[in-house]
Amino acid sequence: MKMNFMSGLLLLAATVAFAGPPEAIQRVMLDERTVVTVPVATNRVTTISFPGPIAAIDAVGVTADGKTPGQFQLAHTKGSSFVSVRALARKATTNLNIRWSKRTYVFELIESNAPVLALNLDDRAATEIVQPAPQVTPTRLLALLDKAKAFPLLKKQQPDAVAGAEARTFNDEPQITDFNDYEIRIEEVFRFNPEDTFVFHVTLRSKSEREIRYLPESFCVRIGNRLYYQSISDAPGVLPPHSASTVYFAVTGTPDGGRNELSLKNEFNVLVSRLPYPPTTSTTTQTTPPPPLSPPPRTEMTPETEALARQALRRAIAELRNRGGRASLSPSNPPSTKQTPANP
Repeated sequence: MKMNFMSGLLLLAATVAFAGPPEAIQRVMLDERTVVTVPVATNRVTTISFPGPIAAIDAVGVTADGKTPGQFQLAHTKGSSFVSVRALARKATTNLNIRWSKRTYVFELIESNAPVLALNLDDRAATEIVQPAPQVTPTRLLALLDKAKAFPLLKKQQPDAVAGAEARTFNDEPQITDFNDYEIRIEEVFRFNPEDTFVFHVTLRSKSEREIRYLPESFCVRIGNRLYYQSISDAPGVLPPHSASTVYFAVTGTPDGGRNELSLKNEFNVLVSRLPYPPTTSTTTQTTPPPPLSPPPRTEMTPETEALARQALRRAIAELRNRGGRASLSPSNPPSTKQTPANP
């Protein structure tokens, strides 16, 4: 309370002409809604310092080289975080608009014999104390998921149960994050302010021929360049082929433990860690050809068996000769039984 009171005094002192001699060095909190009056002398230099590099400067009746006519002389190096000014004429006044951190800050320069020599500007967002996020138990988070699921009914029949809660639907302006073979669509977002918790109602839709698996505990939301990780989720972790699945998850506070104080008007992108596809197993069976037939066992002839075979062959040849060599295999011409004398 004391700090806010002192800051208010400084802002009040900066918005009006100083009644008495001001301090040579001043420190003021940046506020784009307030015009800061800065006394400037003709024989002194006043330096206005910002917390970071200045983006642009606009002014009327100000010269940078001192040769061009003007009521004030200004010096600034591009990319630096400060600007120096000096009055060139008595009773001169003008306004100086400085663009910093996507905001415009207005300074009223007046010629004075009691100038402010250094005006140091502080960023309110950087100096404010970050409020810690509330400690929300898992049981309480589960209760918030249940309230989000039944929010329309509770708001109608038991409004006290959702007092202080806000809701936003995305029927007209869907926010969809596409991942080629599946997508995540935000259906509703709920904010429970006492718990500093967002509850997201999303739909996961598969466009794949295969089952998609993901980590149910890995949901997060990207807002701008910052990621906010889930505090609890109700998700199956499996998305069958060409199907849709409803998921609820909550985000509490910020990753560094502070309150997020986020608005439902933000643009949200939902992300989740996906698991790789399982390896495919081959269902084809290979038929093993039967082993080749073994050749019949080879019978080895002994010398005695071979001699007997030769003798039988010679007798058969001699018998054919005795018959005159007329042997026929045709059944219509059986061999003759008449004996023919052998040739001497």
